[in-house]
Parts: sequence; C-alpha cells; structure tokens
Amino acid sequence: MYQSADRLIIFDADGTLIDAFSAISIAFAHHGLSIGDLERFQKRRNLFKYIGGIKEFPRNLARQMGKRVRKELLGTLTEVYREEASLYPGMAELIRDLIEVPGIRVGMVTRNICHEPESTLTRLFARHDLDIGKLDFMHYLPLREEKTQYFKAARERFDINPAHAFACGDEHRDYAAALAASMYPFIVSYGFESHARLTFKFGIPEDVVSQDPRAFSSRVRHALDMPP
Repeated sequence: MYQSADRLIIFDADGTLIDAFSAISIAFAHHGLSIGDLERFQKRRNLFKYIGGIKEFPRNLARQMGKRVRKELLGTLTEVYREEASLYPGMAELIRDLIEVPGIRVGMVTRNICHEPESTLTRLFARHDLDIGKLDFMHYLPLREEKTQYFKAARERFDINPAHAFACGDEHRDYAAALAASMYPFIVSYGFESHARLTFKFGIPEDVVSQDPRAFSSRVRHALDMPP
C-alpha cells in the first residue's frame, strides 16, 4: 500500500512548455540557415530537425560540416534560450498553479540542446516570472537517453500510486516512457511531432493528444481537479 496520497505530474520542456521550434529557427537564422516551417520540421527524424529538411539540406550540410560552425550554432541557441525563447501561452500560469496546490508533486524531466541547461532554463523560466527552483525535482537528459527510469525513480521516491501519476511530452518516446513507468500520458502535437505522426504512425490514442497549449492546460487542470 502506498503511504502517500499525493499526485505526481512530470513535464517535458522543449516542445511541451517551451516553443523550441521558434528558438531553433532564430538561432539557425543567425547563421544564415533555415529549418523550414513547423509542419515539415515535425515530420523529420531527429537528425534532420537540426540540419534542415530536404529543401534546406544541401546548403545547411555544407555550412555545418565544420566543428567550429556547430559549436557556434550551439552557443547561439543557448543565448536565444536565455534571452529570447518563450513558453507557450498559459504554460507559466499552469506550472505556477500546480506548484501552489497542496498534494501535487511537480517535476521536470527533459532533453535540452544547449550549454549549461540548468542555468539556461532557469533564466528562460525566470523571464516568465517562474522560479523552477520551486519544482520538486528537475532532471536534464542527453538526447538519446530514455525517460522511463527517471519517471519510475520520481514515482518511487515520493511513494506515488501509479494511478495518481502523470507524464507530459511531445514525442512518441515520451508516451512510451510514461506507459513503461506505469504513468498516465499527456501528449501534445504542437511540439516536435505532429498529430498525424503521433496518432497514425505510432498509434497513440487521440484521447491523450492535445493539439494546442490551451487544450493541454485544460486537460491537465481537469485531471488534477484544478479550476480551469
């Protein structure tokens, strides 16, 4: 039997809370590169998301061959996150409200491409009057590392009943990780993967997919008995 009656919700950052596509577009534009529009961006494999789609590929590949250019691009992206990147509408309010509710544990497990992700995201969220130091936990993962073990560890650390545990993300990998950790998934289709890719290609039920930030916020609030 579980000793805690708390509920747990874990968020992904890029593509779920943060408008990462716009940030990446700005960073690439600083170097004369283009990643195309969101629709084509969402259809690419991870590799192509960061070197451009078919139309942009030849020029981008030529420009990114050197390690120096890749290093400069990463530095630019870091600065864009710190100074310009935005949360999707309503996300700061959602996180703030969740933190204030007694009996809800709020954490973040995320993959983020930038230098010093902890300080970078701290600055980004602070520009939205959100102190991520108030979260119950935060973990930063390498791109290829899966989230399942971190989801399980958080649930076990707080002794949370799996029926009271939720995980949010924008990729099919996030959905799979939530299920593997015996957690209920909230998936969004406005981030790195489109609604069609999530539902038709990977068979994720439409009932757990939110197509815009407002719908996502409403779904989370309803599930956790919060005011809309």
